[in-house]
Amino acid sequence: MSDKAYAWFEEQQANRGIDLAAVKARIKALKVETPSWGYGDSGTRFKVYKQNGVPRNPFEKFEDAAQVHKLTGACPSVAIHIPWDKVDDYAKLKQHATDLGVSIGAVNPNLFQEDDYIFGSVTNSNAAIRRKATDHLLECVDIAKTVGSDVFSLWFADGSNYPGQVDIRARKTWMYEALKEMYEAMTPSMRMLIEYKFYEPAFYHTDLADWGMAFNLANKLGPQAEVLVDTGHHPQGTNIEHIVTYLLDEKKLGGFHFNSRKYGDDDLIVGSVNPYELFLIFYQIIDAANDKNPQIRQASDNIAYLIDQSHNIERKIPAMLRSVLNVQTQYAKALLINLDEVRDAQARQDVLGAEDAVRKAFEFDVTPLLHAVREEIGVPVDPMKAYLESGYDESINARGKGGASW
Repeated sequence: MSDKAYAWFEEQQANRGIDLAAVKARIKALKVETPSWGYGDSGTRFKVYKQNGVPRNPFEKFEDAAQVHKLTGACPSVAIHIPWDKVDDYAKLKQHATDLGVSIGAVNPNLFQEDDYIFGSVTNSNAAIRRKATDHLLECVDIAKTVGSDVFSLWFADGSNYPGQVDIRARKTWMYEALKEMYEAMTPSMRMLIEYKFYEPAFYHTDLADWGMAFNLANKLGPQAEVLVDTGHHPQGTNIEHIVTYLLDEKKLGGFHFNSRKYGDDDLIVGSVNPYELFLIFYQIIDAANDKNPQIRQASDNIAYLIDQSHNIERKIPAMLRSVLNVQTQYAKALLINLDEVRDAQARQDVLGAEDAVRKAFEFDVTPLLHAVREEIGVPVDPMKAYLESGYDESINARGKGGASW
């Protein structure tokens, strides 16, 4: 990093009233969880594309995830998906993660890939299938206890394709009953993050279709249940940062599944299509972190940031690195917003002044800032370049093709 470039950047921000020492501390504190499935083979509805060198088992997934953390210093935990990451000995997997310098993060139950779930899992009209699905949720609670995880990410593909196909009100009851049983099995330190999606794979109705349904369910279940916002799970034009702000104010924003989309749930690299949206999401979170209400500040500090992407055509580790670096970039830019300037303009009803106070932070090149942060924590200033020169990508080619898929 050029000392001259950073000195100029520091002077520029000081003139705006920005405390760069505090900004750097916040960037260092940001942790982004990567998903085990993001390192495996994945694809579209039409085909799973096999790549050379992808992990063949959960242990190798953690080895790849450890590379991302080693190069960024920002990804100390790895989400697992059951049964994709099912092993005979979860204590052994936990120890393997520890030996690599990472830990097991959120546990994600899978209730959408078995033939029994063609008409739903926890909302299936067949009581035996509902029982099977609920037992899987309870199995995941036991796994979380073994590996030391305290977060569950729950997404359900349950829904219907045609009017009249199902009893929607009955399914609402069944959903609550299943999650209540899981909730009661959780330890006091655990959190249940409830995800929503307005369509796909169900095309007429989805049992948890939007943030309001997830919010309502979380409120009924109790304080350990919160809403998870997947940035790709909304209709076109949705103001996601508004949803984020509302949930923050209600102390019910549990976390994110970060990705990017152009049309639907595209699961593209986060920040690759609409980086300004990601920036504005972080703006609302940072604004809440500076609220006078300590409960709002606490809610903003208790957010789980997770990547959830399907790297279909990209090399897995570089794609994950790019996602993490994009998150850091937009977070750093949002930290440069002078909130006092924004609030002053808001109080004066200065529309363009308030908009300018937000937008001009987005327009800064934060490369000198991020380089300084990385130097201070002892990771490469250019993690992508360091990875491509490390030889790791070539070394894993020995795994061949046919590794673990979703």
